[in-house]
Amino acid sequence: MKIIIADDHLVVRFGLTEMLRSSFPSAEVEEADDAEGLFKKMLRGKYDLVILDLSMPGRSGLEALQQIKTSYPGTPVLIFSGQPEEQYAVRVLKAGASGYLTKSSAPDEVIKAVNALLLGKKYITPSIADQLVLSLDEKRNKLPHELLSTREFEVMKLIASGKTVSEIAEQMMLSVTTISTYRARICDKMNLGSNAQMVVYCIENKLL
Repeated sequence: MKIIIADDHLVVRFGLTEMLRSSFPSAEVEEADDAEGLFKKMLRGKYDLVILDLSMPGRSGLEALQQIKTSYPGTPVLIFSGQPEEQYAVRVLKAGASGYLTKSSAPDEVIKAVNALLLGKKYITPSIADQLVLSLDEKRNKLPHELLSTREFEVMKLIASGKTVSEIAEQMMLSVTTISTYRARICDKMNLGSNAQMVVYCIENKLL
């Protein structure tokens, strides 16, 4: 059994590695600190499970997830994130993840999720299940940010966190023009006129 953990925080990788080796003594656990490192290792061999953070330097976890589902469609992915599940869980499950846990999850829940994914199942908490049901209700009035694409959603959060267009472009490895285009789309879809309004919206909807 081979498991790989992609997270830019050493302490998180160390904790998960020790937890997995304790519960799965025969497992080979490897680590990567960003998406590029993850794919370099995935090119060299097959993994039974990928545990993936959402917020990493360079390519985000969401982008990495989409690439995994394209290049390695049979590989289950457990998102292990510091982001609240109400912000990302439904998005990542619809994008192909097999489970979503926050980093505040108890160790036994992490092992339970890993077991489920290794058996070919999905792992969804009751609160995420409720969100999925709501997301399927076409009559429900969606919040403005729910109309954004995954990339637009990420750009919006970065702008609201105080990053400049240039900083976002560097972090996401895209051009300044592309990020500016995303910003314009976000403002249009959400009827926002400024970055300040974007910040207020994100605070009011607990997206920061």
